[in-house]
Amino acid sequence: MVHRALFGSLERFFGILIEHYAGAFPLWLAPVQARVLPITEKQHEYARKVADELRARDIRVELDDRPESLGSRIKDARNERINYILVAGEREAEAGQIGVRNRREGELGAMSVAQLLEKMQSEVDNKVI
Repeated sequence: MVHRALFGSLERFFGILIEHYAGAFPLWLAPVQARVLPITEKQHEYARKVADELRARDIRVELDDRPESLGSRIKDARNERINYILVAGEREAEAGQIGVRNRREGELGAMSVAQLLEKMQSEVDNKVI
C-alpha cells in the first residue's frame, strides 16, 4: 500500500501543540522566552548586557531596541505571547535590576538578574504550564 501525507508525524505533533496552546507556549517550550526592552537609547547597553547574561544561562531572549514607543513594543511582545517582558529603565540600570512582566502573573516589579534567572529556571525545571 502506498501512502502519501502532506505532513509527517512531527509536523502533526507541532500543529497539535500550537493549536492546544493557541501560540502561548509554556516557558520551557517557547521559542522566545524573554524580550528585553530598553526605555531609551541610554539604556541600550545595559539592556544588551542583561540579554547577554540571560543567553549565557541558555535563556532564549531577544533585545527589542527599535525606535518605537515603549508602549508599542510592550504591546507587540504581548501579542507575540512572550513569557517575560523585561524593561530596562534608568532606575533599573542604576540599581542593577530589571523590570519584569510575566504573561501569566502580570507585573512582578524590579528584580535582580540573578532573581529573575532563579525564577525562570524554576519554571523550566518544573515544566510549569
